[in-house]
Amino acid sequence: MVKLKHFTEEYVEALNAFELPDEQAKFTALPSKVLEEKKEEYRIVILDENEPVGFFILHKTERVKQYSDNPNAMLLTALSINHAKQGRGYAKQAMLQLRDFVEYEFPYCDEIVLAVNHKNTPAQRLYEKVGFIDTGKRRNGPVGEQFIMNLLLK
Repeated sequence: MVKLKHFTEEYVEALNAFELPDEQAKFTALPSKVLEEKKEEYRIVILDENEPVGFFILHKTERVKQYSDNPNAMLLTALSINHAKQGRGYAKQAMLQLRDFVEYEFPYCDEIVLAVNHKNTPAQRLYEKVGFIDTGKRRNGPVGEQFIMNLLLK
């Protein structure tokens, strides 16, 4: 059973062991690179039976304004599933729980935004399947053009 939980120190070792092939790593950040806590960044662990299988960050920082004019929006970044655990539907199950998790943990939030690289079609398909829509906005990211997608919560 997949669950979303706020990061705690008990998950450090498992998250630091995450690996991704180069063709995936260029589109996201491994947990080991982004575990340091920063103000208004919420590190979320994707668990399967209490084993960390994935990770992402929700931001309520100034950075959100680059993606949405909505003052109640949060930005999702750094989604990854450990390579050894891929292909089991963890990302989809986690993203299907995202709406309820955010509504419970961050009741002020009514929109989640993200940027996905135009070459990263598996991620685009995942986000579309769980209800994100392409806003039509584009940004230049570190690996080229990014599509801005959002999920309206309320």
